[in-house]
Amino acid sequence: MPKTRRDGDPIPDELPSTLQRSGDKAQRTFAHAHDAALEQYDGDEERAYRVAFAALKHTHEKVGDSWRPKEEYGPSDARAEEGGLDSDAPTAGGVDANASKAHLYDVATELGVRGRSRMTKAELVDAIRRENDRRSRAALR
Repeated sequence: MPKTRRDGDPIPDELPSTLQRSGDKAQRTFAHAHDAALEQYDGDEERAYRVAFAALKHTHEKVGDSWRPKEEYGPSDARAEEGGLDSDAPTAGGVDANASKAHLYDVATELGVRGRSRMTKAELVDAIRRENDRRSRAALR
């Protein structure tokens, strides 16, 4: 099902819940990428979702239960850098794993991740991903 109206605006009720709680740019990025992929891949909804989230992760990072613009455009993790579904690399679930450790520490602070001062960069990414997942599940209740 298309995620944009005829005028090109996203249809909020058709977007995933984390995007409904996100800004206009995140909603537009996802909706336009989804609809273009839906057309390109002959209505394959699952593939369109994967393409749309991949596009979103180049411009936004998941913080808590919503998406925020990234400081720099680009892939968010090793999987995105190496080719998506064809890659064996783990995904960071929307966390910008390519961001600096200082940025990840700031995000972890905002999310109240405990033990963050002793964590490596990889541990910060994993802890933020887990907290994001927890908050997204809680928001659905």
